[in-house]
Amino acid sequence: MKTNFAFHATVFACSAALGMSTTAHAQSSVTLYGSLDAGLGYVSNLHGSPAYLAEQGTMQADRFGFQGVEDLGAGRTALFRLESGFVTTTGAAASSTSFFNRQAYVGLSDPLLGTVTLGRQTDWNFEWLGSVSTGQLLGNFYAFHPGNLDGLGSTLPVQLSNTVKWKSAAYGGLTLGAMYGFPGASASNTNGRTISFGANYTNGPVKLVAVYSEYHDRLLPLSTGLGLTSFEGQTIASGATFNARQVRDMGIGGSYRFERVTLHALATDLRIDSAGGSEHFRSVDGGANLRLTAAEEIAAGAWTATLAGRRWTQFTVANIYSLSKTTQLYADLMFETAGGGAVANTLGIGASSSGRQTVFLSGIHHLF
Repeated sequence: MKTNFAFHATVFACSAALGMSTTAHAQSSVTLYGSLDAGLGYVSNLHGSPAYLAEQGTMQADRFGFQGVEDLGAGRTALFRLESGFVTTTGAAASSTSFFNRQAYVGLSDPLLGTVTLGRQTDWNFEWLGSVSTGQLLGNFYAFHPGNLDGLGSTLPVQLSNTVKWKSAAYGGLTLGAMYGFPGASASNTNGRTISFGANYTNGPVKLVAVYSEYHDRLLPLSTGLGLTSFEGQTIASGATFNARQVRDMGIGGSYRFERVTLHALATDLRIDSAGGSEHFRSVDGGANLRLTAAEEIAAGAWTATLAGRRWTQFTVANIYSLSKTTQLYADLMFETAGGGAVANTLGIGASSSGRQTVFLSGIHHLF
């Protein structure tokens, strides 16, 4: 008994010492964060009639999540993120099939080799090119391009599962990125494989971005997002998605920040291939943000997009007033026109019965 006691005491002492050593060299933290956004809106023409509505997720998608970092020493870290989207106006989950529907990944970071993460993640179109778009810089989800086909906007559930993503360290302001998505992933709008590459150069007030992504067997919201009833010789049922054999999505963009003004512009080219042929969805986007005071900003932006002879054009003006670092009031006015047989269809609102649609949104956004 005495021998056993001494043995266990020795093991306990060694374990305690090891634990103290580990604690001293490996610091870890977990953060709970989130965003809630809700307000009121007016639509001049929604399926043929004016409408008032309760809206949510205008400035940022409603979500909550956990992110953690552990210091492994020598500048290396382990990291994870679990993020779930929801709808503030109803309390409902953004997806009925996956709880952490926005992001769920774990990875390692090294100061020389960069960061590798695995799980459910966004591609470089959203993470980098979207950051210089009218939608993100004006803080207005409804100001992204029709159907969010080029992936610049943050959808309620992130669309790619079973991915491996690498981001390099920054070299003189240049960061490179690559992603691979495995085929057959559940809770994804791409049934085949995905590849995505990006380059981001940030140096002082200058930001330049280039991305290329390729998706196989991708589902596109051509009915709900663009109001199309047919495409490439195929009839699209109301509310149904279009299954594209291959989608190639590329874009370039940038921004320049002056003392009080930020200018931004980008262009995208999305090639949609199917058994019926191929078409290009192209967009040009630009605008400016003006900081009036430390608390208030006004911004204006515009884009035009084309697909198969149809054209959509939208103008947006936004005003954001910060009550604090985490709470903002906003008011946005959007005017969209469509031609070539298309109907106006503001992203997230719904289709007009004509080629014109005006939308006004106002609300409150809070981060925690």
